[in-house]
Amino acid sequence: MNYRYHIFAPYRVCPVGAHVDHQHGLVTGFAFDRGVDLWFDPTDDGRVELESLSYPGKVSFNLTEPVQIRSHDWGDYARGAKFALKKRFVLHRGIRGTLKGSLPVGGLSSSAAVLVAYVMAFSRANDISLTKMEIVKIASEAEREYIGLDNGILDQANIVLGEKDSLLFMDTDSGEFRLIKKPDNMPDFHLGVFFSGLTRNLMGSDYNLRVAECRTAAWNVLAFNAQPLKPMNRTFLRDIPRQLFESTEEKLPERFARRARHFYGEYRRVRKAVTAWETGNLELFGRLCFESCESSIVNYECGSPELIAIYEIMKKLPGVYGGRFSGAGFKGACIAIVDPEREDEIRERLTNEYLSRFPEYESTFLTCFCSTDDGARYIDD
Repeated sequence: MNYRYHIFAPYRVCPVGAHVDHQHGLVTGFAFDRGVDLWFDPTDDGRVELESLSYPGKVSFNLTEPVQIRSHDWGDYARGAKFALKKRFVLHRGIRGTLKGSLPVGGLSSSAAVLVAYVMAFSRANDISLTKMEIVKIASEAEREYIGLDNGILDQANIVLGEKDSLLFMDTDSGEFRLIKKPDNMPDFHLGVFFSGLTRNLMGSDYNLRVAECRTAAWNVLAFNAQPLKPMNRTFLRDIPRQLFESTEEKLPERFARRARHFYGEYRRVRKAVTAWETGNLELFGRLCFESCESSIVNYECGSPELIAIYEIMKKLPGVYGGRFSGAGFKGACIAIVDPEREDEIRERLTNEYLSRFPEYESTFLTCFCSTDDGARYIDD
């Protein structure tokens, strides 16, 4: 395409540490070699004119004008990036560009990748220099405050900070992170991405409800123990010692207790997973991915029948070290860590078994295999 700039923002997967970033937990993740491409030229008059190769219609607005309310179309992510940047900077120049996603929407944080791309593009057009962590925080704020998804920073952190052949380990409470290179003694692996055939929109799922349930669990533990209370939106399970939760667990309504069990279980699993990764123990790392998904089903209570079916099938397949739901886990996709030499067998067996249960998704079910990759960046075409 004949544009001056080209940004690639990868999709991401979280093998262990799911559903806890909004509670300031510990997370892991990879960026991988599929994602969102944004080609653009700056405009001097502040106009933003966008077309998408994945969605119909065009988007047009002006960065210099007051922030608009949501239009509930794919252009809201560009408007969200404008919203978050204008809280910090004066924007004079817009962009004219084309956006393209390389995989179906669902479970890979495509919305976060799009937001990261827009934040980077608007910043470049206006000669604004941002650190990687500033991009993470601005893109996360756009999704939380403008789009309305009550998220943490897991998605944006993996998309921006990721490095090829490295595991991102982050404390989402402090923002501290490490990129841990794949040890020489670890077997080669690829990431399997298995789309159920269902797409999903987190704003139409129970995502925000789960966040509220986690905060309610934390707030009730504090209340039962006569601890000082904070507003609900500033109360997080990370602030509650595990021993305090366990001493109060039986007093909580079961749904709230389950959300907390998932949080504390993931906290331990992430630490074990990081040790497994550092020592090259891919089999243990994979088992912890499976355990994380099991907790997502039982304690976090997410997962459609389709995703649960994929999870149950891939657990039995030779060459699959581990895997789980990706993203919020309500529709979307499952991801797996796989032996590259068994990919054809995995694809064939998974496809046959899944479509025997859900033949209605024959035209939309998809399997693909990917490699880890670097985070969002400019591409020299």
